[in-house]
Amino acid sequence: MNNNIKCYGSSKIFYQLRNKNPLFLCVIASTKTSNIDGITGAGATSQLTDYTPAADVELVICGEPRCLPEIPKTVVGGEATPTPAVITKAALELADIPIMVADAGASIKPNLPYININDKPGEDIRTGKVVSNAERIFKKGKIIGKTLSKLTDHLIIGESTPAGTTTALGVLTAMGYDAQRKVSGSTPENPHTLKQSVVEEGLKSAGYGAGDLRDDPFKAIEVVGDPMIPAVAGLTVGSEVPVTLAGGTQMTAITAVIRSLAPEFDLNKICIATTIFVAEDETSDINYISRQISNTPIYAIDPEFEKSTHEGLKNYLKGSVKEGVGAGGAMMAAILKDIAIEDLRAKIEDLCFKLF
Repeated sequence: MNNNIKCYGSSKIFYQLRNKNPLFLCVIASTKTSNIDGITGAGATSQLTDYTPAADVELVICGEPRCLPEIPKTVVGGEATPTPAVITKAALELADIPIMVADAGASIKPNLPYININDKPGEDIRTGKVVSNAERIFKKGKIIGKTLSKLTDHLIIGESTPAGTTTALGVLTAMGYDAQRKVSGSTPENPHTLKQSVVEEGLKSAGYGAGDLRDDPFKAIEVVGDPMIPAVAGLTVGSEVPVTLAGGTQMTAITAVIRSLAPEFDLNKICIATTIFVAEDETSDINYISRQISNTPIYAIDPEFEKSTHEGLKNYLKGSVKEGVGAGGAMMAAILKDIAIEDLRAKIEDLCFKLF
């Protein structure tokens, strides 16, 4: 296996994915949870997080955001870190991989063609009433997953959902998994206490406790989740080709939902691809969460940003951003197409210098 990929679990799937012709799908969604101050760094301010998903996919496809005057970034201590959309864009362009966008409930819709799965964004997790139609979203995702699998032999699914690690924590907690202080975050100081408190408030508002919804994932999503989770779960279950879940700890919540809704689905046949910044994050533990659910292999890609000439990219090494917009999965797909990590990093840097 490539030296820039760290494998947690079986490496078998990685080799099976070689010589495939992948299709990259980015699923975008929002909840009002991202407007809670301090809960996410996926935007220069908490209010601007509503624009982040649309701006991310606009950047990947169009080369610039069209819903915002400037490119999304995470600002910590006055230092700006480029959106992971530049990583995804560089990888997909170098490897000549097609991309599509699916709206699972973004507050701001992108100014480009997209697949409609769900229009309505989620509410604030603290209300205990976040998603109103989880089962319908899942079923629509399942249909689209089956359709897309006719167009490719490897479906890569990324996401852009601000505060998605908090809603993932909500679903995992509601379903009885131990994820407290284990989900990742987009800032160096992972706000675990805040995340846990809003999850507990949401469960209490809905009249549930941790583990009460172990056998009812749709209700868990509706109470403390987000609309991206049922969409990606449905897409995965519906697909008839190998699926790579391109993301961080949010993807473990999706495997938990799949395990409950479709116990016949073999989770060993899919994989999670993330970045080394998530896999080696000292403030979270994606592998600990995943081991509770399944044996789904996790691949972590290292772009070696310590060698970068762009200072903003070096902030990834300090714990900023870490993952998003399917960055890890896009990089893995490029490596599977024999793109050298040096060439990929140079492309990322070139985009950063042009855009930031």
